Amino acid sequence: MTTVPSLHGSELLRLVGADTVVPLVNGEERRYINLDYAASAPALASVATAVEALLEWYSSVHRGAGFKSRAATAAYEGAREAVRSFFNASPDDAVVFTRNTTDSINLLAGTLPEGTHVVAFAGEHHANLLPWKRCGVRFLAVPESPDEAIEQVRVALRGLPACDDPHLAAVTGASNVTGEIWPIRELAQVAHENGARILVDAAQLAPHVPVDMVADEIDYLAMSGHKLYAPYGAGVLIGHPDWLRAGDPFLRGGGAVKLVTVDEVLWADLPDRQEAGSPNVIGAVALGVACDTLASAGMDRVAAEEGELLAFARERLAAVPAFEHYRIWPAAHPRVGLLTFNLAGTGYDLLAAVLSAEYGIGIRHGCFCAHPLMMRLLQVDEPEANRLMDATRDGQHPRLPGAARISFGLGTTRADVEAVAAALQQISTDGPRWTYRLSETTDEYEPDPDPRPLPELPMRLGEHHRTSGESA
Repeated sequence: MTTVPSLHGSELLRLVGADTVVPLVNGEERRYINLDYAASAPALASVATAVEALLEWYSSVHRGAGFKSRAATAAYEGAREAVRSFFNASPDDAVVFTRNTTDSINLLAGTLPEGTHVVAFAGEHHANLLPWKRCGVRFLAVPESPDEAIEQVRVALRGLPACDDPHLAAVTGASNVTGEIWPIRELAQVAHENGARILVDAAQLAPHVPVDMVADEIDYLAMSGHKLYAPYGAGVLIGHPDWLRAGDPFLRGGGAVKLVTVDEVLWADLPDRQEAGSPNVIGAVALGVACDTLASAGMDRVAAEEGELLAFARERLAAVPAFEHYRIWPAAHPRVGLLTFNLAGTGYDLLAAVLSAEYGIGIRHGCFCAHPLMMRLLQVDEPEANRLMDATRDGQHPRLPGAARISFGLGTTRADVEAVAAALQQISTDGPRWTYRLSETTDEYEPDPDPRPLPELPMRLGEHHRTSGESA
């Protein structure tokens, strides 16, 4: 039987900065262990190479007559084709380049037909929560199971006014807090059965599992390049063109028009209509190359290997007595590679500082731009939530309930999991080995003192961040 080599370590999926060494507060150096992929992933080497090659040919796109403009335009439109192919979008779907997922969802929210009824869940990332507040949204409670999520959408859509107004269900593909993968196909079918369309926030889904817009009946999909190993400032909104071309564009400016007079504007068709201003050609091309690279590797293989790593991590971390893992749905439900947790006896913000300063491990901590969901997971009751809101409104800085999160990507190994598990065990047993203080500037824990200098970079560095928290 032929053994298929692991994708980890393959040249195809090599990441920029994978071997970076960072200083520790005790004077040692260690290979940086990145367990914060869910926030922002490093660039694929293939993406960085493509960007460097394109810079020589960078120019204006679409209307430039120069040869460089022709080359840049071909690269930009090639990226659009690559993104369409990666998500198996319909040939009729619009592919609009944006800044990120937040920009994409705000774009759709700003172009919905008048009177659209939106249904969304209270546990969404803020990017898929806040834009709908301008649209008369109905928020649904955080569901206790996938079946409950499906039923809630069904009941909510059937309860909307019996009129010709359009309906939209806005759901996550995978939670950035719990990692749970949502039943997208079933939710889409329920939406369509009830005359609604569905938007999927795929920011956390797309880097981890295959996404097929046609097979899953997805009407609109939003995602960010910086989650998909292309951190060059581009995202995308893909979906049915009719809502996106009706009415005025979300942003108004050059490139989105056919003809302008003082009294009248004739808007361009898609995608130009929703890409006003000079586009981020570099970012779009980076995203397209990332899509092609991942497609070549095979997202099925990426998902399978990450699933094995996640199972190992859950078993290994469960052996740490103080480890408190948060989830909503049954443990066996499929999820992407992330774990949100607290370490009993150690504050989540102090824990993140200790892992960085003493172990060279980077994680995320806080509320992960999902405050309502975190309130639910941490069992924060309404009076306490109101107290925090009132204190914040009054200009105070109350310590918010929160947690720590480790998240996996293409560069994560079993050795990385072993390293963080051993660190958590040591911290829970012995506590920090350095002293820390709360910074008055950031309200975050920082080593005190912090002897770690930042790297010498060929750019200006902010004065406060010239070290990672050095005491006066």
